[in-house]
Amino acid sequence: MGSLYSEFPTWLHSWRAGLKLLLAMGGTLLFLTSSPMLLTGAGLFCVILWFSLGQATQIARRLMRSVIIAALLVAGFHAFMGNYELAAVSALRLICASTLGVALTITTRPSDLVEVLEWLLSPLAKLGVPVERVAMQIALMLRFTEHFFVQWKKLDDAHRLRTGKSGGLRLIAPLTIHMLQATRRVADALWARLGF
Repeated sequence: MGSLYSEFPTWLHSWRAGLKLLLAMGGTLLFLTSSPMLLTGAGLFCVILWFSLGQATQIARRLMRSVIIAALLVAGFHAFMGNYELAAVSALRLICASTLGVALTITTRPSDLVEVLEWLLSPLAKLGVPVERVAMQIALMLRFTEHFFVQWKKLDDAHRLRTGKSGGLRLIAPLTIHMLQATRRVADALWARLGF
């Protein structure tokens, strides 16, 4: 499967996976505030973070362009409805949370993230919860989300080479087929190797 992890070393690569996960989870806390000033500060922080990662962000730039377009569409809708403050707040929340998530993804190996998840879930083992299995499921969900965007980009590039235009919604059917095939291969491998 394709990965958004970047081999270009940055200052954030040296941080422990748990600290980066905590930083990314801070992005979800932005959904608890409606303060435009606080969100503007968070937006400025995210812009500085993004540019400080330099070449490592190359692999995710197209993804972030899509997020920015989506945020602008949401903001445009709210502005059209006459709620300009909600337009700014919604766009900033979406862009900040996505930037922090992408920063985590491009600077953290999936195996490091699984270790952190297992550690976080370890207290649940005393209650009989299969921690390794839950951590594996969360890691697979994150990996398939990442794989989805990588495959979308590959299909779009191939379509652009053939036709000179972006594939857009025409790519949904081949992307769905590809993702179902990849899911089946992973499920078969997990069953053969781990028994689940």
